[in-house]
Amino acid sequence: MPADGVQLTPKNNLLTTKEILQLAELFVRQGVNKVRLTGGEPTVHRDIVHIVESLHKLKKLDTIAITTNGLMLTRQLVELQKAGVNLLNISLDTLKPERFEQITRRKGWQRVIAGIDLAVQLGYTPKVNVVVMRGLNDDEILDFVQFTADRPIDVRFIEYMPFTGNKWDGNKMVPFREMLERIQTVYPGFHALANKPNDTSKAYKVPGHKGQIGFITSMSNHFCGTCNRIRLMADGSLKVCLFGNTEISLRDALRNNCSEDDLLNMIGAAVRRKKRQHAGRYFTDETSTLILSGQENSVNLYNKAYVQNLHPYTLYGGFLLNKTLENKKLIRQMSTGLTHVDNEGKASMVNVGKKAISERTAEATATIQVGKEVAKLIADNNIKKGDVLTVAQLAGVLAAKRTWELVPLCHNITLAHVDVRARLDQSASAVVLTSSVTCVNQTGVEIEALTAVTVAALTVYDMCKAVSRDMVISDIRLLSKTGGTRGDYYSKLVQNPNS
Repeated sequence: MPADGVQLTPKNNLLTTKEILQLAELFVRQGVNKVRLTGGEPTVHRDIVHIVESLHKLKKLDTIAITTNGLMLTRQLVELQKAGVNLLNISLDTLKPERFEQITRRKGWQRVIAGIDLAVQLGYTPKVNVVVMRGLNDDEILDFVQFTADRPIDVRFIEYMPFTGNKWDGNKMVPFREMLERIQTVYPGFHALANKPNDTSKAYKVPGHKGQIGFITSMSNHFCGTCNRIRLMADGSLKVCLFGNTEISLRDALRNNCSEDDLLNMIGAAVRRKKRQHAGRYFTDETSTLILSGQENSVNLYNKAYVQNLHPYTLYGGFLLNKTLENKKLIRQMSTGLTHVDNEGKASMVNVGKKAISERTAEATATIQVGKEVAKLIADNNIKKGDVLTVAQLAGVLAAKRTWELVPLCHNITLAHVDVRARLDQSASAVVLTSSVTCVNQTGVEIEALTAVTVAALTVYDMCKAVSRDMVISDIRLLSKTGGTRGDYYSKLVQNPNS
């Protein structure tokens, strides 16, 4: 705990109990089978028991876990167990009462120990989380190993990791191998146990001890390749990596009446951008350190892409005819004048009421040259405003759905599917954007596809302009369109599957 405490988030910015449960239910329906309530400190939430009881009613949820500082367990654990908590993590960085007060800046060490013992009595095998820091508590490693002798607990040594505000110092990090060697010097029989595929902890045991030891090696030996976790913050921000600097606000999405499909699209896009290594980096030896400085911890994608209506840019464009489309009906239509102009030459929306309903698809592309410096930052996911490619993708999807609000004479049609892809071509120092939009309607979706890639390109520019304004958006073009009375169209860049 910092000497001057921590700044609390305003209550209105926090998820309500209803919102917590609404999102939890959504994730469980998509296959999440374990929910952990963590901190801050979950036991001080006034609705904690109600939240656990409600989670327990979700049939496909196997595990409800809580990570706590342990101070309230002697008062709350029995009730929480009845409500449905079946896994318990307790944070305890020292076995010395005076050091406990130094670290946490409060009394209560005996209450935490009593909470651990009560958990054991109630049938839990509690996990005790210990962040090991050189010069602070690394002299207690063997004491914690001894702590497992007569208690069926799982003491987990966590490598010290850099987070905003924790005054990170690489010299304080005690790597897994060093801890292991210290223990094996005193306990030669200390040996590894089998681990499950998605475990974050490497399990070990001293023969004869009731409990066991685990190592969480986020720094010296990352486990990103098997990580299947995502984190929903108290303010509704979703993080797919604890080390990542990219968040999306599900709170704002809910409060702006976002549909469930849009929520799932936002979440899916974020998860697909989850890095194979935390923060896009990893460590190949135990002396390496990571310092993340000056990075924004939050970017409100939903505010950027939805609440602010993608910024009301108006898009204009012409239609370039391909000779293969010059059928009699099209020539006759063109000879009588432009389709969006009435007999008096004034702008007019086309009446599509008598047209046949059919499936129509359009594909478009755009490119934005960003330069080598920006391309490198995007590749490392190190742009301060967040994950550029994911934000651009989401903005493009939302833009396609709101094209009728941006382009004056465009019809308000229901889209069956929108797919926007953002790909970094680092060799060309460019981001290539593509879109595919489908509807089943009386009019096509060319403008929706073009709007998607255009707004996606503008989003890339907006997110990167603090680094460079020497970016060029180019090659906005329709790749193909199928369906409708005018026939199919394929750009020279796309092979016609019917030719």
